[in-house]
Amino acid sequence: MKRESNSVLFELNNIRMSLDKNGIAQRIAQELTDGWYVNLGIGIPTLVANYIPEGIEVEFQSENGILGMGPFPFDGEEDADLINAGKQTITAMNGAVFFDSATSFAMIRGQHVQLTVLGAMEVDENGDIANWKIPGKMVKGMGGAMDLVASADNIIVAMMHTNRAGESKMLSKCSLPLTGVACVKKVVTNLAVMDIRDGAFHLLERAPGVSVEEIVSATAGNLVVPDHVPEMQL
Repeated sequence: MKRESNSVLFELNNIRMSLDKNGIAQRIAQELTDGWYVNLGIGIPTLVANYIPEGIEVEFQSENGILGMGPFPFDGEEDADLINAGKQTITAMNGAVFFDSATSFAMIRGQHVQLTVLGAMEVDENGDIANWKIPGKMVKGMGGAMDLVASADNIIVAMMHTNRAGESKMLSKCSLPLTGVACVKKVVTNLAVMDIRDGAFHLLERAPGVSVEEIVSATAGNLVVPDHVPEMQL
């Protein structure tokens, strides 16, 4: 393992990336509670709607103006007028409602959403999140992420543990422009489930086939590791 500019570098082929994006979404779906209103951000979070556990009912909210968002449609059954905030075609559950952006953000800012699931480029040990801009690259704007992180009390981030260069995205301090400060409660990656509290990542679970040592090597921020780390059950 080599350290360079406070980032951990490691060989990707030494990591058994047992969870793909769908696996991350499936694990996050286990965090859902019956009766919750849940906002799903762009990217991996949108897949959570495909994995609602049996026996519970949740209402998924999309900031572009729908409450009651369902799973992705099957090929050939798409409705081009029915989309989420990421412009992906979606389905609507029975009883779903549609409304304008003002009403949607009133729900968010009024803290009527019990859980927000977001993607991120970086998360640090203080719970800061950077998920909207890479300096020097074109960006359309922050979108609704700023409102979501400023208003939500329960934020779970869905992301890959490292970037394409093999550098950790779990940092001591985010290097990219921040979206929110001290707001992330939990991170689910392709390698692990971690709580963020008391200025540290706390390892809760490891992905199937992934060792604690691999997670430690892939985490640049302060990581607290208990004596026993169970494997995720999907």
